[in-house]
Amino acid sequence: MPGCFSIIASRDRCLRYSFSSSGLKSTTTDLGDGTVMHCWAPKNHSPSKPTLLLIHGIGANAMWQWHDFVSPLASRFNLYIPDLVFFGDSYSSRPERSEIFQARCVMALMDAHGVKKMMVTGISYGGFVAYRMAAQFGERIDRLVLCCAGVCTEEKDMENGMFQVKSVEEAMNVLLPQKPQHVRDLMKISFYKPVKNVPSCFLNDFIEVMCSEHLQERKELIQALHKDRKLSDLPKINHPTLIIWGEHDLVFPLELAHRLKRQIGESANLVIIKNAGHAINAEKPKEMCKHMKSFLIDPLPTAKHENHSNGRKVD
Repeated sequence: MPGCFSIIASRDRCLRYSFSSSGLKSTTTDLGDGTVMHCWAPKNHSPSKPTLLLIHGIGANAMWQWHDFVSPLASRFNLYIPDLVFFGDSYSSRPERSEIFQARCVMALMDAHGVKKMMVTGISYGGFVAYRMAAQFGERIDRLVLCCAGVCTEEKDMENGMFQVKSVEEAMNVLLPQKPQHVRDLMKISFYKPVKNVPSCFLNDFIEVMCSEHLQERKELIQALHKDRKLSDLPKINHPTLIIWGEHDLVFPLELAHRLKRQIGESANLVIIKNAGHAINAEKPKEMCKHMKSFLIDPLPTAKHENHSNGRKVD
């Protein structure tokens, strides 16, 4: 249990209030197969607004990764922001650990909320889930935004030295930190300009509140994501897709953004945000949100291109 006063727990309560003030409510849905999912959903779903599903990555919960996006997006969309299975207040007794399983759970959740058609944005691990949703439930997905999501990574990439970590075990130590130094390592590879000299007491608080539950299950999610992964096994999708990437991403290097664009083809557009690492939702939320809104709201462009956050097109 956290100590008598927890800065992280207090921050969590503030985020709950912020989400509620933006017109969202906390919901819990029993999917009936041993899986229970928590989701922030509109207090009043408006038929006149499109639905946007925001899927978080590994770490913390949905609130912590999407809080900067709720206020600017809630007026234009029916927002649904779930906690993936084994994060936040979502859990399952089932043995599946793949992103395919996560995609099925999220779609079952949307079914329970009566949502049939949606746009989907996924960041990092959430992008893996979003991609699988498009592959499995293609006709129900309108547009897709994939942010720093190494969907096209292969098992051999780690052996070939593409990543900062050298093994899955090392990756788990960083992505699922259990020591203050591991949190510092996570910040170092996630941020272009990581905060330095964070007190260990604060980092221990973060670990206790955010990283202690479902630890074994989260390790198995990472193992399942990596094991036997081949690009040739990845299904093709042709949805209108915006790929957003941090120029200095060290978790999923920029090569994987170009690989993903090639995988999807002409229906994909790539935006590279300068002076940002993997955690673009924390480092550059306004720029990321600007690109999301432009793509999700405006008519689709006739010409596909790659550009940087300053709007300059790259041939």
